[in-house]
Amino acid sequence: METIIKKHGAKLKNDFYVKAADTDRNVKNSNDKNEKYFSCEICGQKFDEERLLKKHFHTYRKPKQYSCDVCHKVFSYKCSLYLHLRVHTSEKPFSCDVCHKCFSWKGNLNRHFQVHTNEKPFSCSVCYKDFSQKGDLNLHLRVHTNEKPFACDVCHKSFSRKAYLNQHLQVHTDEKPFSCNVCHKDFLRKEDLNRHLRVHNNEKPFSCDMCHKGFSQKGDLNRHLRIHTNEKPFACDLCHKSFSQKAYLNQHLQLHTNKKPFACDLCHKSFSQKAYLNQHLQLHSNERTFSCDVCHKCFSHSSNLNRHYRIHTK
Repeated sequence: METIIKKHGAKLKNDFYVKAADTDRNVKNSNDKNEKYFSCEICGQKFDEERLLKKHFHTYRKPKQYSCDVCHKVFSYKCSLYLHLRVHTSEKPFSCDVCHKCFSWKGNLNRHFQVHTNEKPFSCSVCYKDFSQKGDLNLHLRVHTNEKPFACDVCHKSFSRKAYLNQHLQVHTDEKPFSCNVCHKDFLRKEDLNRHLRVHNNEKPFSCDMCHKGFSQKGDLNRHLRIHTNEKPFACDLCHKSFSQKAYLNQHLQLHTNKKPFACDLCHKSFSQKAYLNQHLQLHSNERTFSCDVCHKCFSHSSNLNRHYRIHTK
């Protein structure tokens, strides 16, 4: 490559070896209109503007002689070094006129401005979802490719984004920096805390279209909808019985393992589910919370009340 540059050095200096004639090599068609572009004679890279090609040629000709005193990264141009130093100084001279958010580089400000204009020029070729920035599109594509380049050093679980890995690492450190001001429950992520706060203010922004029941979290609504659709996606591998929620499947699996982790403190009888233990405790307390609407007789278990109803329906 050095030989090529030396051979054409004078020409590179004069006109950077630019050929912009309307030939098959230097012209691309776009919507049936001839659009001129500029091609690098060394690597073949193409540019829409001549100034970009000239800047590109400097990568071959100019050594990287400007070094950052902080991180020792080197640059070909002094101005590039000055721009880089803003990373360390946190200088952000470019401000958005709409929301006043500040940026270190004008290019970042221009990309940010698309948030306000709702311009989304980058589209996913798989699901056609649109994005305002190419970087966001590249991250989204990992959903389709299942690419997970960021792995946890502790448990080796992989993630599609570094931010997700950083959040996951808090599981191993048991760090929960976000605390509820009401009940003092701690959370790993701020969004988890925000969802939890709906419990205290009784906010239920998610409503069922069928029965209009409200929910504080979208996940609870999705699980509720299975009541109407009778969807049961969680199946037992042993008896193939299906359940609408994974928690119900986990409870059911204890029947096969004969595991009964919930024991009565009074008679030491064990149960596979906590709900069964709570029902059993009513025997000791003589509490009868289930009442017949017809004769007002009370029962300690709902199953006993249901059997009792048959007397009235005969």
